[in-house]
Amino acid sequence: MRKTGWVILGVVLLAGLLVGVGTACSGSGAEVNANASQAAINVDSSYSGKQVELSVGQPLVVSLDSNASTGYSWTQPQISDDSVLGATGNQTIAPQTSLVGAPGKEQWTFKALKKGTSTISMEYRRPWETGIPPAETFDLTVVVK
Repeated sequence: MRKTGWVILGVVLLAGLLVGVGTACSGSGAEVNANASQAAINVDSSYSGKQVELSVGQPLVVSLDSNASTGYSWTQPQISDDSVLGATGNQTIAPQTSLVGAPGKEQWTFKALKKGTSTISMEYRRPWETGIPPAETFDLTVVVK
């Protein structure tokens, strides 16, 4: 019975998180306007080539699909102006299954430091392969207001 309670609590929390992400990500699709509350803006690969707006001090979380079993991984983020946007951490999120070869995610967190514009760029590639184009790229323009 106790385990069931934890499962229900987890489902409720996850549902709340998904509703919050859906609300934060709704709109024109090309631009996300952050509200004044300093809640983190969460983006994924569908935001590549787009723009988000943050307030000074507001966090940004970038979550991208990744499958380490293939040898591919995302390169360290290149930030065009690190006085505007700073990287604060990264983590690998394991697959939600025990199946061998299942994909997980790589997640980076950033913080808006001052007003301005900066771009985040990353490539999904095998680190040992040189001279070969990346399998995927991710580019995001961040405007801090």
